[in-house]
Amino acid sequence: MREKLGNVRTFGYALGMLGYSILVNIISVMLIYVYVPPENSGLIPLTPQITVLGVFTLLSLVVASGRLFDAITDPLVAFLSDRSRNKFGRRIPFMAIALLPSAVLCVAIFIPFQYSVSSANLWWLAILQILFYLSLTVYIVPYNALLPELAWTAADKVYLSAWLSVGFVAGIIFSSQTPLLADYFEQFAFVQTRNEAIQWSIGSLSLFALLCMISPLFAIRESRHCLSKPISIPLGDSLKQTLRNRNFLLFVLSEAFYFVAITIVVSGLLYFLRVLLGLEESLGGYVMGTMVLVSLVYYPFVQKLSNRFGKKNIILFCFAYLGLLLAGVYFMGRLPIPPKVQIFGFAILASLPLAFLGILPYAIVAELAEKDGIETGQQKEAMFFAVRNLANKFGQTIGNKIFAILTLLGNDPGNDLIIRL
Repeated sequence: MREKLGNVRTFGYALGMLGYSILVNIISVMLIYVYVPPENSGLIPLTPQITVLGVFTLLSLVVASGRLFDAITDPLVAFLSDRSRNKFGRRIPFMAIALLPSAVLCVAIFIPFQYSVSSANLWWLAILQILFYLSLTVYIVPYNALLPELAWTAADKVYLSAWLSVGFVAGIIFSSQTPLLADYFEQFAFVQTRNEAIQWSIGSLSLFALLCMISPLFAIRESRHCLSKPISIPLGDSLKQTLRNRNFLLFVLSEAFYFVAITIVVSGLLYFLRVLLGLEESLGGYVMGTMVLVSLVYYPFVQKLSNRFGKKNIILFCFAYLGLLLAGVYFMGRLPIPPKVQIFGFAILASLPLAFLGILPYAIVAELAEKDGIETGQQKEAMFFAVRNLANKFGQTIGNKIFAILTLLGNDPGNDLIIRL
């Protein structure tokens, strides 16, 4: 007989998402900015702006390489987790293996092979990215697969998904503090360059992320809190059964396009501040913090509104809302409104869809995975979340690639049309 999670263990489980979010969003926010910095950033440029086919920069291809590698590793890790018969559980042992490498590699990515414009930095970055995303996959796929096993009812799934959403958006806040922490290191520590200050900042955040990612290992006991049955089918059959679920495929496809848009905006945040609005990039932490904190106001209404209108209808509304809102980025810095009012107004308006889109997708995938397990007799929770993660990563890769290409065409004050587009 499995036990329900109490509030303390729920919080401990959610801390794992906080740690994961810090690491993955540090890469999203800082990678392109550090390797292709604007002229007024104080950072040393590290990669040549060489193009392939006149469109793709080498950096954009490198950024894509790590995520495309997940096309192999995500389903494989999910399959190994789903079929595991480890005495400590199907999920926790995988998570324990990935903790330290994930944090260390996140820091290493921002320590270039050479402190100058060099093609060697691209090769170095490509290798480290692949290892980093492999390690994160080994952690997050089994972690997400715990959700449908820990949450028994539809209401429980929304409740636990809300906690995971809080963890993820809190990770966005922490990761967006990287430039602000770098300011403190420059001011109060013995660092010589802006690049070094960024590295110390990322190192501090990665250590905190590591401690958070350890928490679920102590909070969850799979033998007590989960009712799991290892699958008995081959990898190919497990993947085929998952991909045959039409409702699931439609959902992950729409969410992937959502991540294309969000990644472009997250990658561009520091450019919007510095280039379009003429503000300090350290303000980015306050902007993200405002957006997340305001979004928490809507969390209590997610369960009630999803019961009344349905999860699908709410998600479609949020997509349409965001489509209109994100188009407004083009006009930043050109409106007769103070720059800080523009960026903080944008953050407040974005908080509404952020709340619902941060919670409901987890609950939807958990319900679909649970229903599929009942119908097929094979509990493939990890495979469902792996395919979802993979689709989202492809969306993020496309978004990163689009933004990296755009920076090639102009990313400095006075030459900002492409950033707006």
